[in-house]
Parts: sequence; structure tokens; C-alpha cells
Amino acid sequence: MLILLVEDDQPLAASIAGALGAQGWRVDISPLGEPVPASLMRDDYDALILDIGLPGIDGLETLRRVRAQGSRLPVLMLTARDTVEQRVHGLEVGADDYLVKPFAPVELVARLRALTRRHENRVAEVLSVARLRFDPKALRAWVGDEPVKLSRRECDILQYLMLKAGRVVQREQLVTLVPGWSGATSDNALDLLVSRLRTKIEPAGVRLRTVRGLGYLLDAGDDA
Repeated sequence: MLILLVEDDQPLAASIAGALGAQGWRVDISPLGEPVPASLMRDDYDALILDIGLPGIDGLETLRRVRAQGSRLPVLMLTARDTVEQRVHGLEVGADDYLVKPFAPVELVARLRALTRRHENRVAEVLSVARLRFDPKALRAWVGDEPVKLSRRECDILQYLMLKAGRVVQREQLVTLVPGWSGATSDNALDLLVSRLRTKIEPAGVRLRTVRGLGYLLDAGDDA
């Protein structure tokens, strides 16, 4: 995942970036809210972590501007003051979740993973690339009109690849999607899972390519 972290406390920002980087996620850091709307228009972020107490425009005003330009990006707000009024205001302007300082890095990672998963599940009723279709709610896939039998792990991987179609997905990102897998999961296990999935879906006119040293890329084939 690519995450934009907006936090003016440099030691805290570095700590958060380290915790997220340990998951294989990439993090861009901004100490100010003003550049955020333009950054989200320019770069394809998966989530926004936004501190409320920023210099200049605060996190709530930053979020209001982000939502005003039509962004549906999942947003996790960080706050040092946990008041009902503040939470209600944040939710009204478009926050998806709150985390109160101080917090444990493991809780931040868990909340962010749950937040992006919920967001991806509601992005589309049925995902499609070329003649490949996938229903995230029913966990069903079709090549044209023919159903494709997939394991739960294959469904998890396919959904993420289809949401990121046309972009390289890092191997570490796919490992974190599979329940029970961790950074210790062997490369061979992931390669085998992707190979099985490739065999099942490429008749739909898609390509699932291995990008050496980076990860995988799903896109429409030349004949799609």
C-alpha cells in the first residue's frame, strides 16, 4: 500500500512510518495539511493518516477540503483529545476512523488494514478486467459467463490485484492479505498461489505478470 501520513511531530511521524514500512507499505510524510488535496489528486494513495492538530489549517479542515474535491480515500484521524464533539465533527466531515494518542503501533497497523479492507469491499459490487469478473461479497469469479472455482486465498489475492489493475503490486502487500500468512511466508508459497490463479483467470483475456524484483501486475491482455 501507498499511504500519505500528515503529522507535524517528526519523531512520531518517523515512528509511524517505521511501523508501516515493516509491513511492506510505502509512506509519504507531510507536516502540513495545505498540500494534501493536491497530493491526493496527483498520486494514487491507498489511505490517508491525518493528525488533527496541525499548524496552518488543521486536520479537520484538511479533511473537509479532501472530501470537497470528491475523494473517497479511507481516512484515519489521529488526535490527542478524545472528545465526543470532536469525533462527531470528524465523522461529519468524512473521517472513517479515529486513533487517540498515545497508541501502540500494532493497533495503528490493525486499524489501517481493517479500514482499507472495508473500503475495498465497498468500492464496487462486481470488479471486472477484460472478460474477468469478481464479486467481492459473494467471493465468486467468472471468465465470461463461466464460473471459476477459487480458494479463499485466491479470492483475497484476486480482489486486490483487480482493484490495482494496471499497477504493480508488491509481493509483501499480497502476503499481508492472506489470513495466517506473515513476512516469514516463503516466496515459493506465494509464487505457487499466483501460478494457480494465473492458470484460472488468463482465459478471460487478462495477463497476470511477474515483475522481477517488484511483484505482480494484472492487466488486460493484448487481445482483450
